[in-house]
Amino acid sequence: MNPAQVTNLARLLTHTARLFPERTALIQGDLRWTWAQIDQRVDALVAALRALGVQQGDRLLLQSRNNLATFESAWAAFRMGCVWVPTNFRLAPGEVAYLGSSSGAVAMLVEPVFADHARAVVAEAPALRHVLWIGDAPATDLPRVQQHGHEALVQQHLGAGPAEATVGYDDPLWFFYTSGTTGKPKAAILTHGQMNFVVANHLADLIPGTDERDVSIAVAPLSHGAGIHALLNVARGAATVLLPSEKLDPAVVWHLIEQHRVSNLFTVPTIVKMLVEHPAVDQHDHSSLRFVIYAGAPMYRADQRLALQKLGPVLVQYFGLGEVTGCITVLPAHMHSADDADPDSNIGSCGKPRTGMEIAILDADMNLVPMGDIGEICVRGAAVFAGYHANPEATAKALRGGWFHTGDLGKLDARGMLSITGRESDMYISGGSNVYPRECEELLLMHPAVAEVAVLGVPDRQWGETGVAVVVCRPGHSATADELIAFLDGKLARYRWPRQVFFWDALPKSGYGKITKKDVRALLFERGEVQPVAAD
Repeated sequence: MNPAQVTNLARLLTHTARLFPERTALIQGDLRWTWAQIDQRVDALVAALRALGVQQGDRLLLQSRNNLATFESAWAAFRMGCVWVPTNFRLAPGEVAYLGSSSGAVAMLVEPVFADHARAVVAEAPALRHVLWIGDAPATDLPRVQQHGHEALVQQHLGAGPAEATVGYDDPLWFFYTSGTTGKPKAAILTHGQMNFVVANHLADLIPGTDERDVSIAVAPLSHGAGIHALLNVARGAATVLLPSEKLDPAVVWHLIEQHRVSNLFTVPTIVKMLVEHPAVDQHDHSSLRFVIYAGAPMYRADQRLALQKLGPVLVQYFGLGEVTGCITVLPAHMHSADDADPDSNIGSCGKPRTGMEIAILDADMNLVPMGDIGEICVRGAAVFAGYHANPEATAKALRGGWFHTGDLGKLDARGMLSITGRESDMYISGGSNVYPRECEELLLMHPAVAEVAVLGVPDRQWGETGVAVVVCRPGHSATADELIAFLDGKLARYRWPRQVFFWDALPKSGYGKITKKDVRALLFERGEVQPVAAD
């Protein structure tokens, strides 16, 4: 690869800080930070980490809610050529320990409220050498690692000059963890070259015309899609507003949108639904909104209509996965309509191919299917990730034939508009989060009363889909739904828990003895234990 074809992604912050040093970059509550302050603090954190022996290519694990340190940690990792490894802060300690171990993290930034997570990571991640506490360090003993105060290190190194690492196109900058069908998360490797393309693509396709006068609001953790969206606003010098706490309060969100004249936000259909159904939507001025981007799951048509009626023509949908950072399709604002009879309503479609990306619908033999036929949605282009960290088998499977295989089923129409028709795997999407049932099933099978279990997603009006567990108890044993749910506490993030548990005498199986989930799902509806939800 030509070394002149890439720049360190942190250059986006460098340029913005030079152009708009005194403009507001980040807002949380009554606190504000300028681009110059953020840039200087990032340089200080880079100097501090290097003084601790952290080197280019090392991994930095983050367990934190949205705050200044979370925002800065990404840019520090990018700038020094390290790999940012953010977690979903709602994960259980054991789940975060696996991320720390599998990533090979050498340093961990963590809030004191997650002291149990830090202890779990120290116990399971042999490469970890440093723990940086975001806030007052708790009185906790962490063997074999050095503990530091994050803010003290930043203050100690303020004034350090810029020291941006020279990186290659394929150098990783972010391990974007995504669950796999085996139940264990996989680290999708996002690189400097790939992400430079993604940022430019998102700016062109999702929030065109954004500049330093715009303002964004982060209503989801910066560890995943909201963090990708934050990159775009940094690139344009637009300030980002963080919520005052991790709790999503629609009244607070609408107040902040009015107060700061927010013009763009990224979220998922579940949150859009919560926001527009709350009475506060009619009590605050949200006319500043130009782009309300939703992704992560299909949106019911009734919810889409209500959002358009409440907010006007500001909805932008995109379809994608972490491995391609969302860059598969886009349905821009002008292709939405609240009128079902309007040809621009594009009901059921998730949009057109993204700029510079190619979509193919392939059959099981890697052949293109005829237009309108259903097959697996596959994609190629500069937004595709570099593979899975330390998992060549999964990488080869995902990239076979020169395409990234999404595992989703869909079809293209004559205009090239994509519709998703189903999922190849057992994965379901609850509240915008991908949930793979395998790990939950494995945990439930550890309960002494459980002989067999099938966990699957079923339609839910509020969350899109929720998980249900169908359990067969061992002879002579019994359990209650509450008991099994409590058994998952501390072992699995709550959003991965099934919302309902049913007890059957037996589960349907194939001729090979495997549980057939399609038959389980059919029986759930046939017996009336689960009710269908109309997509009207």
